[in-house]
Amino acid sequence: MASVERGAKHGAGGPGGEAIAFGERLRILRTRRGMTREVLAGLLGRSDSWVKQVERGRLQMPKLPMLLRIAEVLRVADLAELTGDPAAGAVLFTGPGHPKLPAVRAAMDAFPEDGPGAAPAVEELRDRLRRAWAVRHASPHHRDAVGALLPSLIEDARRAAGQAESPAERRAAQAVLAQVYGLAQFFLAYQPDAALLWRAVERCTVAAHESGDPHAVAVAAWLSAQAHRDSGHAHFDAADAVTRAALRYLEPHLPDGGTEVLAMAGALRFEAAYTAARRGDKGDAWRHWDAAGAVARRLPADSFHPVTSFSRAVMGAHAVTVAVELHAGGESARQAAAADATRIPSRPRRARHRIEAARGFQLAGRPDEALSALHGAWEAAPETIRYNGYARRILLEESEVKSAGRRRRACELAQRIGMLSA
Repeated sequence: MASVERGAKHGAGGPGGEAIAFGERLRILRTRRGMTREVLAGLLGRSDSWVKQVERGRLQMPKLPMLLRIAEVLRVADLAELTGDPAAGAVLFTGPGHPKLPAVRAAMDAFPEDGPGAAPAVEELRDRLRRAWAVRHASPHHRDAVGALLPSLIEDARRAAGQAESPAERRAAQAVLAQVYGLAQFFLAYQPDAALLWRAVERCTVAAHESGDPHAVAVAAWLSAQAHRDSGHAHFDAADAVTRAALRYLEPHLPDGGTEVLAMAGALRFEAAYTAARRGDKGDAWRHWDAAGAVARRLPADSFHPVTSFSRAVMGAHAVTVAVELHAGGESARQAAAADATRIPSRPRRARHRIEAARGFQLAGRPDEALSALHGAWEAAPETIRYNGYARRILLEESEVKSAGRRRRACELAQRIGMLSA
């Protein structure tokens, strides 16, 4: 008999040991995320009255499919936090913790002393960073690959910034250091250490601004906007503020900034679309997506930004994300069917697109195609699906359905990614 991977234990009691009812837990989590009943209801496809009755205990706790959707909307990392039942715990939006996480954490936490010997030259660090990104995009087990490279990259880039002998050398070293912290954020995403992720965000931002390099500043802003958006509804305004400020900053640099700076303008336009879609603002979401597409068409056909994946090839995948975040089932499935994932040269980005397509197919009531898309994500990059909360939610839901064929397919893949044990 398969058993669901359990997360951290959450007691069912309140401050005095009394049990907290499901409706009250829902209300607390909703208000903590800065979300109104109306917004939650819209994202769940239910009425305001339904949410109100659940919160007041007039309706019973919903069944698993709706619980999983509530957890997804409220970004609840462990189902036990929502249900109050430790036995019902299932890790969703936080991964199990990568084996190389302690080494990366130790490098981030280390006191930044120079140590004996000279730091590597900035050009050598740039080359190592380029190779690290290339390895990440080519590897199906990209956290293994990046996690092995990050500790020494962090140490050497910090030493280079500390040992710089001139303002120009220091700015160049800070630009590399900012991008090393950016790479660290990709490793730390969905890991069980939110504080470490935010430390990387802040250090990336500081180093980028000290470098004065427009590309480094734009990348730092892009990563910061993502971190704010993924922190929940209450942080959407902060995500938008960062995106708008970065686009204003980039504007005068676009004529002479080259392909990388232009790609960052497009990536930031899409970030604005992503946040608008998650907020439920259909008009702004598609308007910003159109603006991002206009930028993509100005790039060379084979251009692919190594950090953001922004390119002509990724715009179809971005359209799927916008439709899914708007909870538009039919449009999500249409965009998923139209997007050509084979044009995306990055394994993890291709896997991420397959997961978004799975979300779209499930929204459209096409679960078999959703499972096929998740299998495609597994084939492209097992580590991407292993740590992705949306994929985990779909598999957990499908592992409980009445259809024996779907249940078997979901359970087999869930076992592969470590969600279910035999």
